[in-house]
Amino acid sequence: MGKSWKNAGKMATAQKKGARFTKLAREISVAAKLGGPDPDANSRLALAIAQARAASCPKDTIERAIRKGAGSEDETTHYEETTYEGFGPYQVGVIVECQTNNKNRTVTEIRNLFCKHGGQMSESGSVAWMFDRVGLVEGKKAHVDDPEEEAIEAGANEVVGPNEDMYSFYGSPEDLDGIRRILQDRGWEITTAELSYQPKNITQLNKEQEAEVYKFLEALEDSDDSHRVHATLP
Repeated sequence: MGKSWKNAGKMATAQKKGARFTKLAREISVAAKLGGPDPDANSRLALAIAQARAASCPKDTIERAIRKGAGSEDETTHYEETTYEGFGPYQVGVIVECQTNNKNRTVTEIRNLFCKHGGQMSESGSVAWMFDRVGLVEGKKAHVDDPEEEAIEAGANEVVGPNEDMYSFYGSPEDLDGIRRILQDRGWEITTAELSYQPKNITQLNKEQEAEVYKFLEALEDSDDSHRVHATLP
């Protein structure tokens, strides 16, 4: 979300848009399964629905995803969340969060992507120490006079931005929903509210190296089962 390697236009083709809809629907299903089908009582589901609508995901797709997650219609496909760690080119630390109905397929694909791009998938914990586990809220507001004041009022520890009119607020994982609610009350349009990983140290790269690493990260993003990709980059 808001990372520099994410090309805003890469979902322009019909094929990419279809893949995007699939991932959005999968997040809705997982959110409904974990927190229930009522978006008023399930903030993760409410945000997933809002993100799907913003991407022009069809109403029928959204409603069907909610029913699947809630178990209210016949469904033999069950998704689970899993995380993989590794090092990309130039020892960039990478965490890949996935949602999958076949862990064997997913781990093979993610490992192959690491290898193909000169990296290596590694054991759990080998990269996670390079990141802090944080609550991340992203949003925009028409007039932002003092983003630091907004962060303080919301209970966030840090604010970064603007990046294409978007600001990123970081706080403790347990404060995630509180930060989201306060920012909404202060007039922010929230686009992201999720547990995330924030790098403790940034891997320094030159422009040529950055291009190679970004290509690798985009390949991970494009994987059918990937949900979020985190790297030790700005």
